[in-house]
Amino acid sequence: MTPPPVPDFFQRWRRPIEVGAWIGFFVLNALFNSFNSTVDHPDVAAWEPWVWEWTSALVMLCLLPAVIALERRWPIRFDTWRRNLPLHALASVPFSLIHVGAMGGLRRLVYLALGGHYEQGPWWFDFGYEYVKDVRSYFVIVGALVLYRLWRLRQRGEARLLAAPDEGPPVEPVERPERFLVRKLGKEFLVSAREIEWLQAAGNYVNLHVRGRDYPLRTTMAAIEERLDPGRFVRVHRSYFVNLDYLSEIEPLDTGDARLKLRDGAIVPCSRRYRAQLRERFGEAAPA
Repeated sequence: MTPPPVPDFFQRWRRPIEVGAWIGFFVLNALFNSFNSTVDHPDVAAWEPWVWEWTSALVMLCLLPAVIALERRWPIRFDTWRRNLPLHALASVPFSLIHVGAMGGLRRLVYLALGGHYEQGPWWFDFGYEYVKDVRSYFVIVGALVLYRLWRLRQRGEARLLAAPDEGPPVEPVERPERFLVRKLGKEFLVSAREIEWLQAAGNYVNLHVRGRDYPLRTTMAAIEERLDPGRFVRVHRSYFVNLDYLSEIEPLDTGDARLKLRDGAIVPCSRRYRAQLRERFGEAAPA
């Protein structure tokens, strides 16, 4: 079996990669800051700078999901940044307040466990000092999310159906299109429906798999089924269609289900219900 293309591999492991990348970022940042704080504060115990930096990183990591949710709610794009940037500036204030408060509480607990006492200055002084750093950290996170979203959009590509013309008859049946318009890396081109190897449901989208690439089409499996040629495409699972021209092997399983191997090496599940229909399609009797 050939290894999957990089975009497919990334999509399959996207969530672990994203989580690992953020954890790695905060761990490395805490390590570098701990070494710098140790050099900058030679008059304190060696463990204290590490407590300062790691408690800060831990609280920041816990706040990360909230920042991600805010960036999704108020995305920074060319058409929205003027409206949403001030909202993020306001959100950075409670972000910093929670960071300072939780960080101070954790430090006091650690100092107490180690037999020490954590001295904290007036809250307004600490907050002013910390906010200068926190607002920078907040917008570094937002900026990273924006760049990551742009990269994903360029790598992923999108697909849409050809619309009926404003005037005159369509060049092909709109109800069952022969081609899809796909966009990849800022370019648009046509993909023949017969070149689609398999389709997979993904939330509010259906991914069209074409030559090792996935192009999400905003539709449902029920809607796309009406637009596919039944002589070529067959449903094999509640979340999958396959193009019979690209089906190379059917592997029965003891459960009554099956695994379908396509020409590109991809493995697609086939449920018991659709396996029986697939066998009937090829003129074989379904198992009792």
